[in-house]
Amino acid sequence: MSIPFTPRHVLEDRMSGYEPSPNANHLRVIRRPVIFSVMAHSDHQDAVVGALSRVADIVARWVSPWDWLVLSQTAGAATVAASLGAISGLSFAEQSDGQVLMAISGPDVRRILAKCVAVDLHADVFAEGAGGPMMICRVVGHLARTGADEFEIIVPRSYAAYVFDELREAGREYAMTRGFGE
Repeated sequence: MSIPFTPRHVLEDRMSGYEPSPNANHLRVIRRPVIFSVMAHSDHQDAVVGALSRVADIVARWVSPWDWLVLSQTAGAATVAASLGAISGLSFAEQSDGQVLMAISGPDVRRILAKCVAVDLHADVFAEGAGGPMMICRVVGHLARTGADEFEIIVPRSYAAYVFDELREAGREYAMTRGFGE
């Protein structure tokens, strides 16, 4: 007798019963992102940066010199792996199952995140496209500014529930809603 496997997101139980329509301040958990860790080989960094910028349907988030997280919400893991495999001078490993991607947006997003990160998120300091590894709710994660009032957070799967709960509490006074997004 076979038992069918039904994939469940690690935050599935924390989402049941929440608002189906988002408020101005909203925390969105991305259900199935594709996330790869990419590292450039010695003396290939500039070529890898250029090549990553030309790959369709991915975003490269800087982690450290020679090291990036590559994300896609539209392409599958096999497609991204094939694209990365065609670039010489880099090594990569899929991290999709071990990481959780959340997007937080709204007019009060900086006030909400100020309770969770020790970084100045003012637009003059943390520009659109900026990002990097940092402590998020006392957990090592990655924060990136993706829009005027939009940020993406990547945290390890094992800490996702804790970070989600902390963000939910930080956004309570701003009537932040939460839900899954694709």
